Amino acid sequence: MHQSVAVGTGYQPGDPQYRKLSVALFAAGLATFALLYSTQPLLPELSASFHVSPSQSAFSVSFATFGLGLALLVVGSASERIGRTTLMRWSVAGTSLFALLVAFAPTWHALLALRGLQGIAMAGLPAVAMAYLREEVHADSHARASGLYIAGTAVGGMSGRLVAGGLADLGGWRFGAAGIAVLGLLCAAIVWLLLPASKNFRPGPARATGLRMLRDPALLALYGIAATAVGAFVAVYNGAVFRLSGEPYLLSAGASGLVFCVYLLGSAGSASAGLLADRYGRRAVVPVGCLITLAGVAITLAAPLALIVVGLAVMTAGFFAVHGVASGWVPARAHAAGIGTGQASSMYLFSFYLGSSVFGGLAGTAWSRAGWNGVALEAGVLFAVALVLSLALKAVPRLDR
Repeated sequence: MHQSVAVGTGYQPGDPQYRKLSVALFAAGLATFALLYSTQPLLPELSASFHVSPSQSAFSVSFATFGLGLALLVVGSASERIGRTTLMRWSVAGTSLFALLVAFAPTWHALLALRGLQGIAMAGLPAVAMAYLREEVHADSHARASGLYIAGTAVGGMSGRLVAGGLADLGGWRFGAAGIAVLGLLCAAIVWLLLPASKNFRPGPARATGLRMLRDPALLALYGIAATAVGAFVAVYNGAVFRLSGEPYLLSAGASGLVFCVYLLGSAGSASAGLLADRYGRRAVVPVGCLITLAGVAITLAAPLALIVVGLAVMTAGFFAVHGVASGWVPARAHAAGIGTGQASSMYLFSFYLGSSVFGGLAGTAWSRAGWNGVALEAGVLFAVALVLSLALKAVPRLDR
């Protein structure tokens, strides 16, 4: 059986290996989100190039997230046998190679198939990153280290959209897709060179804890928060691309991509929320993050471009605060309940990417039928459900903070 490290041991801030681990996982998170959502700023160009509708163009995002979600059901258990670091290294490298192939896709269906395969290859990193941190980092620094990793995903979400959108203005969507693939390959090299091998993990057969995992009320609530929060988040950004490219804004792919600079606030929100969770507890921080996301969506209903950007910034900070704390909470809760941390983290991320695929994909339909008001309504309802679930967690018996 797998034997993980005692929670009182592991790397701490100031250790050379902790710094290498932090840089490597920051780069891995950056590559994951940059590549996963790289087609989002290109949706109008893809729609025109392949003669598909806005709702169909959103499938270029949903196919990747759906493939990722399905693969997570298998990869989490597999990591209990083959190890964390091997899986993460190959995941980032494989994802980047598929990204290069996407840039040369000859048809719309070929592009969708490659995006699905890219999502499958990507699963190795998010499936085990949090479990790896719990095993290799000292318990007192769990939330902080998790926040740094999620901060990397926030920077990746921003840089991926900026690079793809900016390069698309220069040479079309294929040029943008190829550029973001090169960024992924550079991050993959960093991960291979710096990520420390597991010290506190012993390979063994995966534990059959699926039913126990689905009976724990805290884990079920966290899975629900993952699906609804990210679904709302992706829906807003999918809709925003079409809103900003149309009247009265008429922004190019590169110009609208600049809006994603607000992801820097997501990075700060995740890291800050991790520190606050260490101090005040996760149960206090997650509901506040949900309220911030709702406030952000409400602000985007205003017409001035400046207020739209402010609303996106507020929503992004709130979302990454919620996701940063909730994703680190899952392995902690699973460990306290005697449930496999890799499997629990995989189920969280399956819920996360399933929500992204389903609810994010619906944004195209909401936009076609009711414009921005429809997208905002969808996001507001989903964030409200996440808020209710976060408040319900306060009544769940404590096994962890």
